[in-house]
Amino acid sequence: MQLINFDTATFLRDNWQKKPLLIKNSWAAWSDPLEPDDLAGLACEEGLESRLITQTTADGGWVVEHGPLGEERFGQLGDKQWTLLVQAVDHYVPSVAALIEPFRFIPNWRIDDVMVSYATQGGGVGPHFDQYDVFLIQGAGQRRWQIGAVCDSGTATLPHEDLRLLADFEVTEEWICEPGDILYVPPGFSHNGVAVSDHCMTYSVGFRAPSRSELIGDWVDDMLAEMKDDDRYNDPQLTAQDNPGEIRQDAVDALHKMVTDKMADRVAFARWFGEYSSTPKYPDTDWGAEESASAEHLREILTSGQSLLRNPASRFSYIRQHSNSLLLFVDGESFPCTDSKAIAFAESLCAQDRIALNQELIQSEDVMSLVTTFYNQGSLTCDL
Repeated sequence: MQLINFDTATFLRDNWQKKPLLIKNSWAAWSDPLEPDDLAGLACEEGLESRLITQTTADGGWVVEHGPLGEERFGQLGDKQWTLLVQAVDHYVPSVAALIEPFRFIPNWRIDDVMVSYATQGGGVGPHFDQYDVFLIQGAGQRRWQIGAVCDSGTATLPHEDLRLLADFEVTEEWICEPGDILYVPPGFSHNGVAVSDHCMTYSVGFRAPSRSELIGDWVDDMLAEMKDDDRYNDPQLTAQDNPGEIRQDAVDALHKMVTDKMADRVAFARWFGEYSSTPKYPDTDWGAEESASAEHLREILTSGQSLLRNPASRFSYIRQHSNSLLLFVDGESFPCTDSKAIAFAESLCAQDRIALNQELIQSEDVMSLVTTFYNQGSLTCDL
């Protein structure tokens, strides 16, 4: 799918993480990549993250039910206002995964998933704000989107176990989105979407932004796992001091250096972050091949003209170390690439969701070793 009436450079300069933008008539050709019944089917599956949100008529509140849902549940809703939301639909439906491609001007490591929602007329989840960027693509039906003030962790919210609803919401902008329209909402901007027709489908392409606390906490946890218990403070040049209760500055300096020297290891941090940011959204899901394949078998398949396809649930990125080496990250693991052919393969793998290898790459042992590993762990498959 391809965007029209959209200039990437202008958007990044004027809107990205700055202010919302409504993009009308944004697709060369738009058609819904998913039927409502198929979304409902996904919500009934084990292992998928889904929510059914109904609005009570008595007090205007929201009731949240977490999936998996029973098939009979949808027949019990009657004329209530309700919304069904399913996370990471792109992992299971290739046509939904294709919605991410026009936004690949944002780095791979920032992309989260595509959440799909279905709502009856009047359905919504209430005014709220998110801490991430999102492109809200309108599918079938119509939805009224309202934008309000910028919020933060100190903004007042209503008490609710599952939803972060704003206590006060003052509308500053409002639009009706038609099929194919896109609304970009930066982090922190309060917003409220209400279906103004039945059978309202919305596709939310969400992005990740790690918090400082997450980075520090996970980075430290990774370092602690590798540290030895005998790596301890020592002071062989200790001298007597007048007051034993004083922590002297030389001790503080040495202790601080013990911590900061380790924290300041940029090479180790880069490796850790590549693995951390490429870890799948649902790492416990097993996408591995039913039967392991050998490099020779895969070489035969690729030689016949078949392409490699990335698993939409997998994450791919790399960090260039030198002009002749890079670290490739796939699904939470790092793979050093120093051979020119392996480097070319890694760059193509991170840039495209479908790759046709030429004979030079197919005959490379380094490349085929990577292909075999990724195929057997389910990160790649072949277009058979």
